[in-house]
Amino acid sequence: MKRRAALTAMVAGLAGCGYGLVGRGGSLDPTIKRLGVPLFKDATGKPGLDQKITSRVIEELLKRGSGVNVVQDRAGVDALVEGELTGYAINPVGFEQGATGTTQASRYTVVLTARVRYTKTGVDEPLYQNDAFQFRDEYDISGNPAEFFDREGQALDRLALQFARTLVATMLEAF
Repeated sequence: MKRRAALTAMVAGLAGCGYGLVGRGGSLDPTIKRLGVPLFKDATGKPGLDQKITSRVIEELLKRGSGVNVVQDRAGVDALVEGELTGYAINPVGFEQGATGTTQASRYTVVLTARVRYTKTGVDEPLYQNDAFQFRDEYDISGNPAEFFDREGQALDRLALQFARTLVATMLEAF
């Protein structure tokens, strides 16, 4: 009970000092009423990756944009979020001994790198820019062929969600 009271007092004290919980602060510039998020360019060659990332970024902006009209267009917007997916790699990071005595990969990491830019229309200096925005996720694959299930898609879904959440939070805090 004492811990709960101490935690409550600490959170209340931090809130009064201008601090807040991660993911709850920040907002878009109040002059931005229409925000464009065109389809991210894809230099990776991974089918559907551009659509998955763009839709997750739009969803996250809609959740946190409070009254901002988010569109997948460049025309008639007050600000623009542009992205280019520059790298997508899957690398084995864990190994196990197979049934036949051979060593095989059992754990993989997925790495996505992107170039992102958030600009206000008519302003040369970006509100936020990162040329090496990078995210990782890992997944396991069973060594038993009867239990094989491709988990790359699930890892990619998790990665896209974290990518979008972090990008939008960073954009809002940068303003």
